[in-house]
Amino acid sequence: MPFDPLLWDNKNFQWVNKLFIKKKVYTFIYIPIGFGRAMRQLNKLVKAAGEKNIDNLCLSHHLSPWIMNVYLAVDREIQNANKASFSGNYLSRVYEGAFNEAGIWCNDFETDAKAKGIKINKMYMWYTTCPKCAKKQGKNYVVIISEIE
Repeated sequence: MPFDPLLWDNKNFQWVNKLFIKKKVYTFIYIPIGFGRAMRQLNKLVKAAGEKNIDNLCLSHHLSPWIMNVYLAVDREIQNANKASFSGNYLSRVYEGAFNEAGIWCNDFETDAKAKGIKINKMYMWYTTCPKCAKKQGKNYVVIISEIE
């Protein structure tokens, strides 16, 4: 099912123990190395457990220019997987364009939140389509989701 940006653009929402499984991915100046392999490994764990990914939601959180965590939303705890859960208030905003615009989007997101008096804690990127799918669909939506105060 194609991604619907209206469901995520400029939305405030709350998660209570939203379940994810996570994987570390190495990056080179924020560019993922082996992202596809990491996704295949996470999806294999989900499939082996007979579970499913929720809304194709997969969040990336850059810890540095050299490493990031990837969080894949699941409907139940998955054995033999690194687990995480998110609770709190969140703000999301949808952007469309080339991946190399992410820095511009992050600055825009932070500026907009600050103008609204919202304090950002952690910021996650949701790359809703792979590069091949984005080319095929003609749109490349990226959602910034941030834990807020």
